[in-house]
Amino acid sequence: MRAVCVDVPGGPENLLLRTVPRPQPKGGEVLIKVHATALNRADLLQRRGLYPPPPGESDIIGLEVAGTVDTLGPGLKGGWRPDDRVMALLSGGGYAEYVSVPEELLMPIPPNLTLCQAAAIPEAWLTAFQLLIFIAQVKEGEVVLVHAGASGVGTAAVQLVRLFDAVPVVTAGSPEKLKMAESLGAAAGFNYKEESFAQAVHDFTAGKGANVILDCIGGCNWEQNVSSLATDGRWVLYGTMGGRAVEGDLLGKLLSKRGHLLCSLLRSRSLQYKADLVKAFSHRALPGFSGQRASLRPVIDSTFSMEDIAEAHRHMEANKNTGKIVINVIPPNQETQ
Repeated sequence: MRAVCVDVPGGPENLLLRTVPRPQPKGGEVLIKVHATALNRADLLQRRGLYPPPPGESDIIGLEVAGTVDTLGPGLKGGWRPDDRVMALLSGGGYAEYVSVPEELLMPIPPNLTLCQAAAIPEAWLTAFQLLIFIAQVKEGEVVLVHAGASGVGTAAVQLVRLFDAVPVVTAGSPEKLKMAESLGAAAGFNYKEESFAQAVHDFTAGKGANVILDCIGGCNWEQNVSSLATDGRWVLYGTMGGRAVEGDLLGKLLSKRGHLLCSLLRSRSLQYKADLVKAFSHRALPGFSGQRASLRPVIDSTFSMEDIAEAHRHMEANKNTGKIVINVIPPNQETQ
């Protein structure tokens, strides 16, 4: 099969398309014929040698796919059948024509979504769902501040916050990105390049602050985050795009708010944890993508072919995307279904 490989960590030019052995499904696994995958920030880190896959997982980049069931491994408990349309969360292996996945991490693709659209769901939407429900335990009516509100996780989080009857507000770096987030349901949007988002949150909440902050930025925002946080609020850190080092009275200021600092990653979680997450998401959120009153939709910024994977990485590194960047492994005009 064809797959994108990285022999030497470095820039996008180090992404190489070549032929590698096709994986075989082990017990409890399903081999997926991949139609599309999607980019995540973790992919950029792995390409640079900064975020290796968990032990025993594929060293091919890619944390999510959509496609069709190709081969069923032994000992399956679910009712999957060949040619079923599925999407899946991965620990690696997505930038390839085939990937073998534990059946617990598969989800059926809603009938009204294309395979390209479905590829934009697993990693971003499961991450957002995990942060809101498993980690922050968001409650009805709470104000949730979502940083990078036009990113893949951000656009998912805004919609999920609305689904759970809470109030999303966002930060982003351009008027276009703020407009997109507001079209998805954000009650307010703040351009962090032009204003203090902490002051804007205070104004929006009449001084009470945000009950929950979803933060993929980290270091450079810590003072504004603590200032934005409501008393007894939950600050959920899931990335450090803005640096890891913190200088100043973080602990004292957090203590005075009785604030909770919660940290979470998804890729390194156990199979059982991910299976529980997929089950909960499938029950509480997945139906929202279907039917005439579908309230949820994946937001796709752009699509690239596997041959143009380096350009896709450059697009994400330039922070140009609003929503997900999808890679069509099989061109849409060649899909059989």
